Amino acid sequence: MFTDTHCHLNRLDLTKYDGQLSGAIDAMKAANVTRAMAIMCDFAEHDEISTIIKDFSDEQLSLGMSVGVHPCEDIGILQSASVERLVATASSDHVWAIGETGLDYYWSTDNKREQQASLARHIHASQQLKKPLIVHMRDAKEDTIDILRSEGAEHGIIHCFTEDWETAKRALDLGFYISFSGIVSFKSAQMIKEAAQNMPRDRILIETDSPYLAPVPKRGRPNEPAFVPYVAECLAELQGCTAKEIGMITAKNFENLLAQYH
Repeated sequence: MFTDTHCHLNRLDLTKYDGQLSGAIDAMKAANVTRAMAIMCDFAEHDEISTIIKDFSDEQLSLGMSVGVHPCEDIGILQSASVERLVATASSDHVWAIGETGLDYYWSTDNKREQQASLARHIHASQQLKKPLIVHMRDAKEDTIDILRSEGAEHGIIHCFTEDWETAKRALDLGFYISFSGIVSFKSAQMIKEAAQNMPRDRILIETDSPYLAPVPKRGRPNEPAFVPYVAECLAELQGCTAKEIGMITAKNFENLLAQYH
């Protein structure tokens, strides 16, 4: 029922599972997580994530991946993400999306130009393949929205949303879906809670961004996809419905996103 739209399956802390990814996969199934998208941050991760997808997808759990280069990667890695390379790497059916791309000025503003150029190339690859774009946006909302608009991006996800309702509306107006992570459950996240409360239900998604950002009541521990129902519970409180309803709504929204151009 639950879909984790953004997790890093190759980076999970597997200590409590004796180092075995199969333990985390079993926990997902036990938590009624039936689909997840594993996110790639640089080309060096591609083969490992592809193997995970092929080894652990079954009738109970549908797994797919993204192909892209994270904006916090080194300049050389950012520049390696040509449109041609992205398209060639992301053409397989088990690749559901392009990214994670975007802009992050929190960690570095020295490479703004390279981040912006990389985002534009990811947009073009997304448009060629008709696969959704996974956008990371941190301390860079104006430039991110401007580039998405100027390059004609209209198919994708603003992942791990941490901005205000006005920014959410601008992304929605472009055609994007908004994905909320465990941050929405934090007491300090009033601005994000307000955005989540105002969201139209047909454009909401949920994610863990695991192994990062574990939701309440697991905050401070290594995150994992089995915790995505806690994000659904928080959104359900804000939206005035049940966690099960949020699970079903967000799963359907993700299906609609993937089917948008097919």
